[in-house]
Parts: sequence; C-alpha cells; structure tokens
Amino acid sequence: MDKVLIVTGGSRGIGAAVARGAAAQGWTVVLAYLARAEQAEAVVRDIAAAGGHAVAVQADVAREDDVARLFDAAARHGRIAGLVNNAGINGGPVRMADLAPAEFGAIFATNVTGVFLWAAEAVRRMSTARGGQGGAIVNIGSVAVRLGAAGERVHYAAAKAAVVAMSHGLALEVAREGIRVNCVNPGLFATEMNPADRLARLTPIIPIGRVGAPEEAANVILFLLSDAASYVVGTEITVSGGR
Repeated sequence: MDKVLIVTGGSRGIGAAVARGAAAQGWTVVLAYLARAEQAEAVVRDIAAAGGHAVAVQADVAREDDVARLFDAAARHGRIAGLVNNAGINGGPVRMADLAPAEFGAIFATNVTGVFLWAAEAVRRMSTARGGQGGAIVNIGSVAVRLGAAGERVHYAAAKAAVVAMSHGLALEVAREGIRVNCVNPGLFATEMNPADRLARLTPIIPIGRVGAPEEAANVILFLLSDAASYVVGTEITVSGGR
C-alpha cells in the first residue's frame, strides 16, 4: 500500500516544495489548500508530469469537520504515514498595541488550533496504540519564536511559539506509539508571505547573505519524514541562514 503524506498549505511556497519533493521520493501526496485551487492543481500537475502521485483537497485547517474529511479522503489513497503542518498566516505588519483582537484570534485559529487539530487526527490514525502503523509529523514553527518579531508580528511569533511547545510535548506523548514529531523553524524565505520590500530590508542582516529558497526548507522537512531520521524525536531545526 502506498505511503500517503498530507501537506497543509500545499499550494505554494514551502508546502508546495515539500509536496514536489515528497512525490519525487515515492510518497503519494495529499495537498490541503484553503482558497488557491488553481495553484494547488498546478502543483498536482507538476507532480504528475514528473511521474509522481498527488491530489489536492480543499480544507480549512481550523475546521474540525474539514480535517476529518480530508484524512478520510487521504486514506483512500493508501496508508497515512506523514503529516506536514505547514499552513499558516502571518498577519500584520502591526505593532502589538495597535493589533485588533480579531486579527490576534485569527492568527491563533489557523496557526495554533489548526496545528492541534491536524496533529491530533494524525495521531489517531497513525498511533500503534490505536491500531495504526506509525508515522512522522513535522510542524512548522518560525525563527520569529526566538527573535520576537518586534514592531511587526509579535502575535505571529507568539502563535509559532505555541506550535514549538506543542511539538515538544506531543513528541514525548507519542514517541512509543510509532510516531516521531519534530519541528522546523524557517527564517526568511522567498515566498508569498514575504513581500519584496521586506525581503530587501532584511536580507542584509542574514549572516549567509541571502534569503532562502523554499526547497531549502523542504529538504530538511523531507529528512525528518524519512527513515534517515529514525532516531530524531522532539527536535527543533532552525533553517535561517544563520539568523
């Protein structure tokens, strides 16, 4: 039976790079997207053209019903063995004192509640204590957890800090149930989440001297999903060019 990888936010950026890379390694990939159907289908076409297997399914990561529906759809393609919790929004930029409570709530709904819902469902499906065959979960944090994102996205940094803490705790809960949980903290990457002016402003302070390409984060995520990382549990890996 094919191994299935679910990638949330798989229509663009790092999620799309993970989907393409995983398919090239033999995974059947199920991309979850919220609104960018054309972009998601373009990733599916790219994967098919390269000889891989992928499908795109619309889902809101913060809706419990959507999570169960997508996992059911994914299970029809094989054994669910991996999850990449990549979907997220960054809001702002805005100073914390000027932040609307509704925007704060929206950030946490997608970036924290979303990760909780998908990781919990993955555990229910993959845990050997619940009849599953194990697997791997990679949650996406951010270097903002350490830097704080002052003056721009403190709310985003706070949400990602919750993801990092959740990753550590969940890793310890399920390590003996055949599931490895780890977290990747990307830095500044050339994706739609970072407009050109922000990339230009921050690039000079990156020690390596450039922003990252989505594939450079995807390579680390794919390693954590692989058997090569069989003894890697509860780890944070920062992918930030030294920042």
